[in-house]
Amino acid sequence: MAWFCVFLAGVFEILFATGLKYCAGFTRFWPTVGTALSLLASMTLLAASVRSLPIGSAYAVWTGIGAAGTAILGVYLFGDSASPARMMFLGCIVVGVIGLKMAS
Repeated sequence: MAWFCVFLAGVFEILFATGLKYCAGFTRFWPTVGTALSLLASMTLLAASVRSLPIGSAYAVWTGIGAAGTAILGVYLFGDSASPARMMFLGCIVVGVIGLKMAS
């Protein structure tokens, strides 16, 4: 259950980071509310998960999910670069996240 919390925290981290783009410097009310709630949910779930997981592994997996997911959404939603090199390095993050989870 703790790893599921880390995964879900990572999903909320993606929503938080992506939401920052829609907040326009926290000048738009509803996107700011959604972004703040996503951050709160992400932190709460991560805090709950590290009660029973090693902090280093849980934090690294959470960060990797957030980073890779946000970068992928950046490609689809905002037209960020999808160069082969960028996709290869995103794949490295995903492999690292899976490896950390499996090694813990």
